[in-house]
Amino acid sequence: RKKVLLQAFTLGIERLLVLGLSNEQFPKLLDLKQSYPQLDIALGLHPYFLQKQDNKQTEKMLEELSHLADVHRDHYIAFGEMGLDGSIALDMNYQKQILRFQLSLAQQYKKPVILHHRKSHNQLISLLKEHRYEGGGVLHAFSGSYQEALSYIDMGFLLGVGGTITYPRAKKTRDAISKLPLDKLVIETDSPDMPMNGFQGMRNEPSRISIVVHALSELKNISKHEVEKQTTENYLRMFALPLN
Repeated sequence: RKKVLLQAFTLGIERLLVLGLSNEQFPKLLDLKQSYPQLDIALGLHPYFLQKQDNKQTEKMLEELSHLADVHRDHYIAFGEMGLDGSIALDMNYQKQILRFQLSLAQQYKKPVILHHRKSHNQLISLLKEHRYEGGGVLHAFSGSYQEALSYIDMGFLLGVGGTITYPRAKKTRDAISKLPLDKLVIETDSPDMPMNGFQGMRNEPSRISIVVHALSELKNISKHEVEKQTTENYLRMFALPLN
């Protein structure tokens, strides 16, 4: 992982965000950040890495998350990756319980969130409204319709634009992104997952972010420099980082 990060930074990427997946993984992120101060990290429980536990085990897991959040509050810039996934066997009510807890932590520590979605837009939007979450963040790896995109933007979210838009067949998402204001978007690779068009079956890497930049500039008929400049400003502003 350090080799991949070094390659990305050598190619001119000035900052990147690595998301939290579990309590057990977070110390590895702290170690990476110590090696690369320009690396931003997040703390969270991803639904893929959860399993249904009894009340006592769940309470212990959430207590540990709360402890990490408090002790390391100056080291992470967001909570996440968290969310709802309709494609896995994990009980949806349990997923919602864990998500609500993380949203409350984010509000407590005044940090944005990184949201995961898969076959869950309606449930995720409803839960955010029900929770009255207003802390903002990023909807990671957006794939959906223009109206769904607007629902998140109206709640203060930026949309993460990744490899999906490099595929001509992703017409719904490409059409939605082409209509959205550039100041509501950030670019991402979701490395090592979600390979770009032309790299199917291969491990994705942060260094391929330029492919997303190129695809977005073509969709919006603007220069790659404009895409890089605006999406960088969007990222820095959302996470209260110094503007260059």
